[in-house]
Amino acid sequence: MTTSFLLFLSASIFANQNDSTTANVLPQRFSFHAQTTVITQYKPKFAAQYSGANSLQTNEETQTSITSSLFATTRLWKNANFIFNPEIAGGSGLSSALGVASSTNGETFRIGSADPKLYVARLAFRQLFSLDKKYNKQISSPNQLAGEVPKKYISITIGKISLCDYFDVNSFSHDPRKQFTSWGLMNNGAFDYAANTRGYTPSFIVERVSEKDEWRYAFSMVPVVANGGEMNSQIAKANAQTIEFAHHFQWKQKSGAIRLMSFLTNTDMGNYNQIVQQSPINPDITLNRMYCRTKYGFFLNAEQWLTSSVGIFLRAGWNDGQNETWHFTEIDQSFSAGVSGNGKKWKRNDDTWGAAIAISGISKAHQNYLKAGGKGFMLGDGNLSYGLENVLETYYSCSLMSNYLFLSVFYQLVVNPGYNTVRGPVNVFSVRFHYEL
Repeated sequence: MTTSFLLFLSASIFANQNDSTTANVLPQRFSFHAQTTVITQYKPKFAAQYSGANSLQTNEETQTSITSSLFATTRLWKNANFIFNPEIAGGSGLSSALGVASSTNGETFRIGSADPKLYVARLAFRQLFSLDKKYNKQISSPNQLAGEVPKKYISITIGKISLCDYFDVNSFSHDPRKQFTSWGLMNNGAFDYAANTRGYTPSFIVERVSEKDEWRYAFSMVPVVANGGEMNSQIAKANAQTIEFAHHFQWKQKSGAIRLMSFLTNTDMGNYNQIVQQSPINPDITLNRMYCRTKYGFFLNAEQWLTSSVGIFLRAGWNDGQNETWHFTEIDQSFSAGVSGNGKKWKRNDDTWGAAIAISGISKAHQNYLKAGGKGFMLGDGNLSYGLENVLETYYSCSLMSNYLFLSVFYQLVVNPGYNTVRGPVNVFSVRFHYEL
């Protein structure tokens, strides 16, 4: 906690306070921002016919997580930035973030230790190449310098990043520090994006961006083992590739966007069908791993403002689900939709609110593996009575200090946790404290 406080304090001292509008933006050479997010979740007891090693615990439970980040950015030369983000994370999700595919706290990780750890989240170089002479002004924000940026450009990014900074972005449902917290809402649940256990990976990203259309491609390293922290250096046969097309449009003079995306991961994954054939009782997917196996998927992401204060969103995704989940969470088919907005109607412009549902499923091969008693890094009840996992989430975020301090309250209803119809339903109540500058 002391280290977290010092990290936050250092950013407070050096933060460059810019006007919140672009009218009088001055170009920056350096930018320092910081955030701290604390989430406390509580669930009462719930009923279950059985539980396994990776189940959500049936007893009453309260858990708290904390993350604290420093966002340091410097301009090297025209349109070239260097990004450095040290971060501290500690605490735990409910039942160590096990037993629910669309886990309830997007700020927690699938790690055994709850002790706070300091690590480098992002360390990257980014260069933009302007394609015309038109520029937009932008304000200072995390990993973004105030000044001018080309309206139309090609960019390259090299370094340790989060793919979610670039892919599957959504205005209403993407940031668990400020929006929905369920894993199935902050991202397309079936998008098994390349990442270590904390959500970051070394990558090369190239983008072509214009005012209406965006193309981006990423080549990324993957962990040595599923949900691991160490990255696999054999990049010729262990890698992930991601591609996305985004189109921005106006509908009835309101902004909207649609994104189409695909990924392909190559590494030494285990195969669900083969390991169940080899070991029909309590199969272990880690004993069946071999190179040249792949996982791939396709995704849709859409958003639309309906009024100046209310918008809707939708995501749908599918991956083949034949080989084991490697990075994100054990979801092979996903659908989510919701509504979100701000408090403009009641003169609380900085408040936000939302209500959404995430529906998740897994392939038949994945079902058979869990039913036989197999475990992934998220799920494993020892048996399975299969049904789609459904998470309903609603929240209200109250701005206590304009654009700096937020207090949020949440309610989540989890039906068929871990795809098991004989467990739950589960009620989850949460409080989130978020500070940023």
